Amino acid sequence: MRTPAQLAGSLSTHSKGMLFATIAWASFSLNDVGIKLLSEEYPLHEIILVRSIVGILFTLLIFAPMEGGWQILKTRHPGKQLLRGVLILVANMLFFLALPSMRLSDVTTLFFIAPLLITAFSVWFLGEVVGMRRWCAICIGLGGVVVMMRPGTSAFTLVALLPVIAACAYATMQILTKKIGLSDKASTMTFYIQLVFVIFALMFGLVAGDGRFAPNNNPTLAFLLRAWSWPDFLGWSIMLGLGVTTGVGGYLISQAYRTTPASVIAPFEFIALPMSIFWSVAIWNDWPDTFSWIGICLIIGSGMYVFWREVWLQKASNTAN
Repeated sequence: MRTPAQLAGSLSTHSKGMLFATIAWASFSLNDVGIKLLSEEYPLHEIILVRSIVGILFTLLIFAPMEGGWQILKTRHPGKQLLRGVLILVANMLFFLALPSMRLSDVTTLFFIAPLLITAFSVWFLGEVVGMRRWCAICIGLGGVVVMMRPGTSAFTLVALLPVIAACAYATMQILTKKIGLSDKASTMTFYIQLVFVIFALMFGLVAGDGRFAPNNNPTLAFLLRAWSWPDFLGWSIMLGLGVTTGVGGYLISQAYRTTPASVIAPFEFIALPMSIFWSVAIWNDWPDTFSWIGICLIIGSGMYVFWREVWLQKASNTAN
């Protein structure tokens, strides 16, 4: 019987990227659950600080040694690494800020226009080829977002824009990952992301950590601005667990995008959608409504078609050669 390392070594580059993306998004899904559980008691910047410190330690003690030691943390692209960190910071903060006011499944679904945006952005920024059929699928997925958000009706809320904007920031970040991944290792990119998070959380905590700006009637702003408090045993356990899941997920998704075409990896991120529905129902007994189901089907369907089309074109190209 082959060891996991031998099995991984036998996989193609594309297969490894798909596997890494799947594990990464399973980790991120657990991360979302943990943050939503903590959102009623602790401020977001406190959670982010603890999570990111653990993530940095995970990267320094495990992933960096696997890829050649701490010297690989020296990057050839400091400006791009900083920009990448800011983009994922924006994506994370906006996504998490929507959690206290929305179902986890709805926030995740709206965010998951990101793989479709990655496919579109890969044309403009990476020169990858996307045909008319996949463009149509992208438009259908965006239509699913409109169905879920229901603009112009009483059901529409500004909070619903947060995961959509987060998706735009995330898609841009992953395109940048592909650009710099040719020279920087996955652990290098993960380290700088966590560093940006730590710096932001410390600065934000110094300004608003005493809770003087926290409102009483807005759960989203309260999550952002409430006062720091010392976590209990359960709080510490969840926060430390978040550090592990974000460390593993951040490393694997960076590795996936730096080694595999963006249009191949993006659809595999959809594993987080059924997981978010499961968590919403199992933990909070919160089922998606009719419009959410329609939007989920449109977004998942379009994303899966984009993936299927990519596979078909790859097979046709291999046959022709």
